[in-house]
Amino acid sequence: MKLSRPLKIQVIGFWVSMPAITLAWNAILYPGRFLTDWRVWAFSWPLIYGIGIVSWYIHIQYDHYIRRKYPTLRQTNKRIFLKALANLIVMTPSVLFIFYAYDYFHILGYHLRSADLKWGYLIGLSINMLFETLWEVLYLLEKYRDSLSEKELLEKMNMDYEFENLKGQVNPHFLFNCFNTLSSLIEEDKKEAEHFLDELSKVYRYLLRNNEDGISTVEKEIKFIQSYYELLRTRYGEGLQLSIEIDRRYYPYQLPTLSLQLLVENAVKHNIVSRQQPLIMEIFTTAGNKLVVNNNLQRRTTNKPSTRIGLTNIRAKYKLMKCEGFQVVEGENNFMVVLPLIWNNN
Repeated sequence: MKLSRPLKIQVIGFWVSMPAITLAWNAILYPGRFLTDWRVWAFSWPLIYGIGIVSWYIHIQYDHYIRRKYPTLRQTNKRIFLKALANLIVMTPSVLFIFYAYDYFHILGYHLRSADLKWGYLIGLSINMLFETLWEVLYLLEKYRDSLSEKELLEKMNMDYEFENLKGQVNPHFLFNCFNTLSSLIEEDKKEAEHFLDELSKVYRYLLRNNEDGISTVEKEIKFIQSYYELLRTRYGEGLQLSIEIDRRYYPYQLPTLSLQLLVENAVKHNIVSRQQPLIMEIFTTAGNKLVVNNNLQRRTTNKPSTRIGLTNIRAKYKLMKCEGFQVVEGENNFMVVLPLIWNNN
């Protein structure tokens, strides 16, 4: 069996408990003179200490062996049973060796008395159970803390993985729609197509730089949506109108990256956008750390097939961040989405 180094708490426990054990056993061995006879201090105390160190070290090795064999929280009952069994039939009875040895060699004139065995056994059992319980409680606390850390790490890894999946859905979808727009513009107006391509490069540069963490500040998202709106206006002209009113104190706050772009894109996709029936969109902040995206509702008679990326994507991101408050409100004449803003601790 591989020898284990005692833990600091086990070493401290030994040096705290051993004087009390030595005093108690000497009181049993030499009642009436265990404090006054110098020979007890000179011979009996060091002898009991030496035997105690050997017994304690064997106890520690057994304790660590059981921990290695049954290390998990689910194996706690088995671990406690084996330790208690060892204390009852091996560890504690071994301390009785002291009394038999003292009697056999008549150390300092000692003769075994039946009551001595009872009290010696009870003292040994009590001390062993006390510190064994303490060690096990500390071990359980450590394992529980480790399990929480592992759980948090797994949750973070899962959240990162989910974010990557969501970003992977957004980027190709966004780029695909832009290429469709660019393709249409090339046929209609090559000069506007060049302008559109220039704006597209700026927008996609932002997307690549700021979509790494899955979260961005309100200030960055507003600047991005303004650039994105320029792309849309290139195609739709006066058929699309966007007003933005953001309280500057909310600029440092955060929200899932590309949330505004997804909502604007979703509105354009599912509503009529024309000079005769302009799609009017508003982005503004309200009390309670909320950002609202609102548009007039004028459904297309033939809806384009939904990819379920927009609202589902944003809702999923808020769920991953365990942030409540995301709302979708649909009325007779308008469609509104409420985004809770997240305070940036940095």
